[in-house]
Formats: sequence, C-alpha cells, structure tokens
Amino acid sequence: MADKHLVAGLESFQLEVKNLNQAKTFYREVFGLEFAGPPMTGSTLFRANGTTHHVVELVEGKRSRFVGIELSTSSRSAVDILVGRLGDAGFSISHPPALLSDVTGGGYGATVEGVEGLRIQLVYGRVSHSHVLEDRTKPLCLTHVVLNSNEFERQINFFIGILGFRVSDITERMTFLRCGADHHTIALAHGDSMSLNHAAFAMEDFDSLMYGSGRLLEFGHAIEWGPGRHGPGNNVFCYFIDPEGFAVEYTTDMDQVDESYEVGSAEYWTNFPKRPCRWGVAGKPSEKLAMAFAGKGLIND
Repeated sequence: MADKHLVAGLESFQLEVKNLNQAKTFYREVFGLEFAGPPMTGSTLFRANGTTHHVVELVEGKRSRFVGIELSTSSRSAVDILVGRLGDAGFSISHPPALLSDVTGGGYGATVEGVEGLRIQLVYGRVSHSHVLEDRTKPLCLTHVVLNSNEFERQINFFIGILGFRVSDITERMTFLRCGADHHTIALAHGDSMSLNHAAFAMEDFDSLMYGSGRLLEFGHAIEWGPGRHGPGNNVFCYFIDPEGFAVEYTTDMDQVDESYEVGSAEYWTNFPKRPCRWGVAGKPSEKLAMAFAGKGLIND
C-alpha cells in the first residue's frame, strides 16, 4: 500500500489542441485565466487567480486530445519515492527526476506513464506567483479532473496503491478519490478509453461562479449543465464546452473531509434524493455535454 500524503495536490492538466490561437482566446478572454509567462513555441501556460504557477498547458497539435496531469508532491524525496515505486511496478519513466525548466516554473520533477498511458508529471517546488489576481469572477485554481478509463479497476488500484489517494465516494459510474481535504481531486469514470471527462476550476463563492458564468454567456458559450449542486462532494457546478470540445466546470463549496469521512457506496448514491442535482434544478447534462464527458465531442477532423 502506498504511503499517504506523498502526493500533495493537483497542479495542472495538458491538452493538445488543433487551433491554439482560438483555444488561447477562450481560456484567457472568456474563461478567465491569464498567461503564466511568455508563450513557448507551440505551447502556452495559463494561471488562475491563485499563486499556483500554471493550471492549464495548451500544446498545438494535429488533433484534440487530453495529454496528462501534473501532481505536486509533499517533498523532493517524495518525487524519488514515487518514481522508484512506479519503476518497480513496471511503469515507464519518460523523464527521470531532474531540475525542471524555469520557463515552466522550475522545481524538481519527473514524468511517468501510468495505466492506459496516462501521462503524469510529478513535481515539487514549482515557483509560485507572488501576487493574487483581483477578479472574483475568475477561477482560483484547478480543483479536480475526472478521467474516463477503459481499465477502471487497474486505474483505481494505481491511484490508491501507488500514488496514495484515498476513496471518498463510489457511484455506479464513478469513483471519487482525494489526496487532501477536498472531497475529490481525481475521479475516475467508466469509459471506452483514457480521456478527459472534464476539468473543474474552483471559484471563490456562488456569486463568483454566477458572474463568471455570465461572462461565458456574453461570449456566446451556453451553460451546458447547471447551475446545480452535486451529490458526491456537495459542490455547486456550471459546465461549459471549450472550442476544441473539452468539458470544463466552474465549481465552488466542495465538501472538506478527513479520514473520519464515511465512504458512500454505489447503492447509497443510487438512492440519494434528487440526484444528479441536490437542488432539483439543473436537470440533466445537454446532449453536447454528454458527448464531451465521454471524450467524443472533440474536434479531430
């Protein structure tokens, strides 16, 4: 069993996009992120309102696809411990532990390939921004990602047994995993292959979420689901789809849990009243969002 707390949190995720300029415009002008430094050749980093160096990396490519995630560790030695454990388990170490480029925020890290080729960068000591952006209508940080998996049990065992995540809740479709106080940092959904179900960004409060959602509406991006309040995690949500077909969420007010939290079973959540929205307001996701959740709404022509 993996040691707990080697993984400290979720830092960022990476997407390959066909139209980098269009995607950059969406994430900066519409969604509310900012450049995390000068753009690199074919790649751009974005920061949120908080101090985390970057929360999204967009890489220009020939198709729209999810590339991977970046996890922060609790120490430099935690990077080495996890890489050793991954290597012993037969996983590929794409880039062994080393100092990282200042362009991407520096620090010490390694890149590995997990189950289904999931690319994971483990990093410690990234440079933090010295100031917080003052705009409550924009995201604070990346709070969680949900991944679709065709090797569901292997993926669960990987995150729990090697990376040290803990189970928060289980539904028929998803298992919710945490590495800190947030109810979930990673959730795994049954799917046809490894893909991004959605990425969620924390907003300061409900008012901030609504103002941010209003900005997307003004730019012509429909709310595909929400506002509502989820069952597992109890967080408020609004979902949108970016120009490449990826689902993104504004969320706030997620439950904070500890080791005393009682895991809800699939049966418990099936019988939970008013799911998938506790308020009974949001209804169901749009057909377009359902396709995006499944990783099938992407622009690959």
